[in-house]
Amino acid sequence: MSSFFKGTLLLAAAAFFSECIEFLVNMILANELGERGMGLYMTILPSIFFIILLASLELPISISKFIAERDSKYHKSMLQHAIRLTIIFTACLFILTAVLIPHIPVFQHYHPLLKWLVILLIPVVSFSSIARGYFMGKQQMGKIAVSNFLRKVVQLGLLVLVYQLFQFEMETALLVAFCTLVGSEFIVFVYLIHMFIVQFQHLKQGPQNLISKKTVLQNLMAVSIPTTAMRIFHAFTNAIEPFLIKTALVRSGFNENLATEHFGMLAGVVITIGFFPAFIAHSLLTMLIPTVSKAYTKKETHRLQRLLQQVMVLTLLYGSLAVTIMYFFAEPLTSLFFHSATAAGYLQMLWPYFLFHFFVIPMQAYLIGLGLLKDTFIHSIWSTVISFSLMYFLGSLHDFQMGGIIIGMNTGAVLLALMHYLTICKKIGISWSLRTYPRNI
Repeated sequence: MSSFFKGTLLLAAAAFFSECIEFLVNMILANELGERGMGLYMTILPSIFFIILLASLELPISISKFIAERDSKYHKSMLQHAIRLTIIFTACLFILTAVLIPHIPVFQHYHPLLKWLVILLIPVVSFSSIARGYFMGKQQMGKIAVSNFLRKVVQLGLLVLVYQLFQFEMETALLVAFCTLVGSEFIVFVYLIHMFIVQFQHLKQGPQNLISKKTVLQNLMAVSIPTTAMRIFHAFTNAIEPFLIKTALVRSGFNENLATEHFGMLAGVVITIGFFPAFIAHSLLTMLIPTVSKAYTKKETHRLQRLLQQVMVLTLLYGSLAVTIMYFFAEPLTSLFFHSATAAGYLQMLWPYFLFHFFVIPMQAYLIGLGLLKDTFIHSIWSTVISFSLMYFLGSLHDFQMGGIIIGMNTGAVLLALMHYLTICKKIGISWSLRTYPRNI
C-alpha cells in the first residue's frame, strides 16, 4: 500500500471516530438546547468560524505546500520567518477583533462572555496552524489524526460533565456549549505546540540553509492570500446563509420561531448526518495537498492522472453507499436527534448535495496543489451566487418553502463539482471519462 493511502487510511480512521463523537456532541446539544436553542447555536457558529478562519490565515495549507516542495534543509529558516509573521499578524488581529466584536450586532443576542471567548481563540488557532501545516507537509499524519480526535473527545467529555452536573437556562447553556468548544481547541493547541517544539529541536541538529524572508513571505502569501480570500468568501456566505434561509421562509409564510426551528433541523440534524461520511473526503484533502504539490513540482503527469482516477473511484464507491443508507434509513437516523418526519424528508431530498460535496472536497485539494487557486475561487463564486439566488427565490414561494431551499443547495453542489472536475481534467491531461492522454504541465 502506498504512503498516500496509508496516511489517508490513518486519517480516515481517526476522523471516523471523531465524527462519531461529533454525532454524540450534536445529540447532547440537541437534547439540552432543544430545537430553538440548536437553531441559535447553528446561527452563530458560522460567524465564530469566520473569525477562526482569519486567525489561521490558511497557514496549514501554505506551509504544508512549502514543506512538501522543498528540501528539509530549508525548513528551519522558513519556519522561523513563519513564526515571526504569525506573531505580528496575531497581535494585529487580536487588537482589531477586541475593538470591533463588541459592536457586531449578531453577538448582542448571546451571553456577553461569548465575544471574549472568541477573542481568546485567535492566538490559539494562529499558532496551532503553524504546527499543523508543518506536520501536514512532512506527511506526519499521526499527529494530525491525534489532534483531530483529541478535539472531539475533550469537547464531548466537557459537555457530558457540565450538563450532567448542572442545570442552566437557555442563554447560559449556549455559553457552556461554546466554552467546551474553546476548551477543546486549547487542549489541541498544547498538544500540537509540544510536538512542534520537539520537531523543531531536531531540525536544529540537521543540515540547514538560510532562505530569505522575502522568498518565504512570497511563497506563503501566494497560497495563503487567495486561499484565505476563498475561505473568507465561504465563511461569509455560511454566516449569512442562516439569515437568508430564515428570511426566505418568513416571506413564504413561516413565523420567526418556526423558521428558526426548521433551520435548526436542517443545520443541526440533517447537515450533521449528511456530512458524517465526509471524514473520508477531508482525510483525502489533507493528504492530497502536499502529495499533488510535490508531484506537480516534479512534473509527474502520469502520477497526477492515476491519483485522480483512484480518488474519483474511491469517492464514488463510499459516496454512493453513504447516500443510499441515508435515503432509506432517514427516519431512524434523524430520530436520534428529534422525532420529526420533516427532518427525515429533508435528509432524503438533499442526497445530491452531500454526494457531490464528497467529490468537491478532495478536488479542491487537487486544485490547490496544482496552483489553480483563482479557478477554485471563481467556481465558488458562481456556484454560490446561483445557489443563493435559487434558495431565496424558490424558498420565498409558498408552494416551495424548504423545498425551494433544498433545490438551491443541490444545484450549487452539482455545479461546483462539475466546474472543479473539468478544470482538473484539462490541467493534467485526462478526459472527463478519466482516460489519460499525454500532456506536459
